[in-house]
Amino acid sequence: MAKASSSFVCQNCGAAFNRWQGKCEACGEWNTLVEEAGDSAVPVSIRAKRRGRTFKLESLAGKSNDAPRLPSGMAELDRVTGGGFVRGSVLLVGGDPGIGKSTLLTQATSLMAKAGHRTVYISGEEAIAQVRLRAERLGLAAAPVELAAETSVEDIIATLSEGATPKLIVIDSIQTMWTDTVESAPGTVTQVRASAQALIRFAKKSGAAIILVGHVTKDGQIAGPRVVEHMVDAVLSFEGEGSQQFRILRSVKNRFGPTDEIGVFEMTGLGLREVSNPSELFLSERDLGSPGTAVFAGIEGTRPVLVELQALVAPSTLGTPRRAVVGWDSARLSMVLAVLEAHCGVKLSGYDVYFNVAGGLRINEPAADLAAAAALVSSLANSPLPTDAVYFGEISLSGAVRPVAQTPARLKEAAKLGFGRAVLPEQTRGDAPSDAGLSLQSVGGLTSLVADIAARGTPRPAARERDSAEKNATPARFRQREG
Repeated sequence: MAKASSSFVCQNCGAAFNRWQGKCEACGEWNTLVEEAGDSAVPVSIRAKRRGRTFKLESLAGKSNDAPRLPSGMAELDRVTGGGFVRGSVLLVGGDPGIGKSTLLTQATSLMAKAGHRTVYISGEEAIAQVRLRAERLGLAAAPVELAAETSVEDIIATLSEGATPKLIVIDSIQTMWTDTVESAPGTVTQVRASAQALIRFAKKSGAAIILVGHVTKDGQIAGPRVVEHMVDAVLSFEGEGSQQFRILRSVKNRFGPTDEIGVFEMTGLGLREVSNPSELFLSERDLGSPGTAVFAGIEGTRPVLVELQALVAPSTLGTPRRAVVGWDSARLSMVLAVLEAHCGVKLSGYDVYFNVAGGLRINEPAADLAAAAALVSSLANSPLPTDAVYFGEISLSGAVRPVAQTPARLKEAAKLGFGRAVLPEQTRGDAPSDAGLSLQSVGGLTSLVADIAARGTPRPAARERDSAEKNATPARFRQREG
């Protein structure tokens, strides 16, 4: 009788080790190794040898039909998936706890069920009564969605195989599923991988679209082995701050559509409301006339989005000034600060810098460099920027402003929202449409923009000058007597 083997598997990255250790050498996390039983060690010589079967080889030339799409009834969700769910595809949706994943999928399944499609919602974390309460709160209790609370993968597949094949199946969540094929506790890496593989095989065989809900770690990454993300056809990330009502559905991976599209939702008392014009929503509470704010005309996928960038430059009393960034890359901010100090003479070494992207949106586009630099100089010089101006352009290490793509779409979106001028790279001025109706200010280098902003403002005092001014303004009776 062969002896059963066991290994210690990291629950964060899926790496396997022969013995337990406090720190995972693959990902660097502590106390994540869990002992899991492996397959029986059977010698290769006594294994049953199966003769392989031949299969037909195809050529590259041939007619390829577009994958049929199944609209979900939510325009923002269809935008991110590429036009709807593909038959036989498997999607993985991740997000922070309480961000609205179950709410989004409940609305999507209800809309598809009302359209006449068979949809099934399998909940492994909540009871049937809890899911019904959510549906009643959303006003979707009358939708013909088939509901169950089950965690056994074999029982789920056997039940779904009976009758007509469902068009959409939601598994909430994959971390609660377990299968008899492996001897591990539910939620472990081995169980998650085996359960996902069984559901993927069922989706490919039956043609049903399956959505797997995944937990996330403290770093925002989807929990479990990274191999699950490679196994599925699409990975969607549901982002947003709990204190704000905006939610962003972002496509991280998509085999049947773009990977740079976003869907914007607003959390309300009746569920998630689709936002067809995100620019108007992000700029609805804009602070007009305040120093340190600039409007950036960006592109998210195929959609132009206007968002406000906020910067605060304050004198620092610390030896190392603080740099705090929300919604933008901190390394990108450090590069812009270095270019301002090296080529434009803007001394920021004695100031704390706080940078924020309003509305909870995260920007990954280099075209935001020019708007960020304008907001930083505006805060430092105490010079408000024009309220009807938008900024976009990439800044190089030499201080030059480089051109960016899709200039006409950015300008048309700005003109539609009532903006009157645009500050853009000099090389892209010729790409601007003649019917945009905007006053264009081309910038070849960052120095000219900084000089224009600083000429209209009053510089803030440095930390030592401010302390000296406060000391002189203190009444004499509160000063400490010398000697």
